[in-house]
Amino acid sequence: MSHLKKPLSQLIEINPHVKLEKEVAYPFIPMEELSPGKRYVRAKLSRIAGGGAKFCHGDTLFARITPCLENGKIAQYISDPGQLAFGSTEYWIFRARKGISDPAYVFYLANSEIIRKPAEKSMAGASGRQRADIAAVENISVPAPPLPIQRRIASILSAYDDLIENNTRRIAILEEMARRIYEEWFVKFKFPGHEKVKMVDSELGKIPEGWKIETLGEYAFITMGQSPKSEFYNQDGNGLPFHQGVTDFGRHFPIHRMYCTAQARIANNGDILMSVRAPVGRINLAPSKMVIGRGLCAMRSKSGQQRFLLHLLLEKFREEDSMGNGAIFNAVTKEEVYGICFPLPSLKLLNQFETVVEPFWGRIENLTKKNSNLRTTRDFLLPKLISGEIDVSKLPDPKEAAA
Repeated sequence: MSHLKKPLSQLIEINPHVKLEKEVAYPFIPMEELSPGKRYVRAKLSRIAGGGAKFCHGDTLFARITPCLENGKIAQYISDPGQLAFGSTEYWIFRARKGISDPAYVFYLANSEIIRKPAEKSMAGASGRQRADIAAVENISVPAPPLPIQRRIASILSAYDDLIENNTRRIAILEEMARRIYEEWFVKFKFPGHEKVKMVDSELGKIPEGWKIETLGEYAFITMGQSPKSEFYNQDGNGLPFHQGVTDFGRHFPIHRMYCTAQARIANNGDILMSVRAPVGRINLAPSKMVIGRGLCAMRSKSGQQRFLLHLLLEKFREEDSMGNGAIFNAVTKEEVYGICFPLPSLKLLNQFETVVEPFWGRIENLTKKNSNLRTTRDFLLPKLISGEIDVSKLPDPKEAAA
């Protein structure tokens, strides 16, 4: 049974007025903190109050600018109750009306095509606008079930998001464990048996005796991306996944949104993808065969130590747009990529490192796949629950089912 409907502006407050004190620091949420598919956003920064969207705990932040809107940058701000904050001027703020709507339901409603499609359509005018028009959504008719039903819908969908967030925390822990091992062995040179190896001079400073200075071009197969003509692009799944740059990069693996029927420069499953245009040095792993555009390059270790190569690059580009030596780049050339130097240990130590960290990355990949499946199920249920196509009264409570 379909839910009763109301104009969106009657169900929620849109861009509610929030007054911040002048010359006072408040939590600040930049656009970069919003990730597609991630529900909660928490402040990591504080800034003196200025222009931009103002909001408080429980409000939904909706990115209205392309490509952020198209990628689904929508999040619910979480903080101490009553804590005011501000952020990008490119946010719409959606707030639940007391006694009429539930904050979590508002978040999921914002993620539905009921809101997103009109917002995206409003950017497609002849004027070439890059920002959605609030007039396109504020009076559209949206499902407005009673509060208990809203909360039940939100509870079911939240169960998936809670699992996703828990898995994401586990992924971060595994990633940090692998990073620290790399740092200990190959940055601090405290690898197994280091006590018996003396340090010697090299062009990069002191390195363990027996190690040599290698370039990336010598160590890895490198494919520099090249962009086919736009006439070969599509979003219908024809051809191979295509990535021009980092627009659809995830935490570790990109999300396939664009496809290409012209197979120019190819990255294979497991290759390391690195951005060579701003932001230089952002890293992902290719989850399948794909076409790469001129904003990316793909790398694979010639001797098979792919995890060492991955951590080497993550360390080199820990700060995006820099080469680890303070030099700032808006883009890097083929020669600069090939010429990146690093101390190369023995094959025995490399293989030992691979053996130690591979289980971490195996678990990271498994948890990433689980999260992908959870998102798929959540996204399948979301429109059916919001519309009332699925009767929530006939579904078990997710918390009871998980007990």
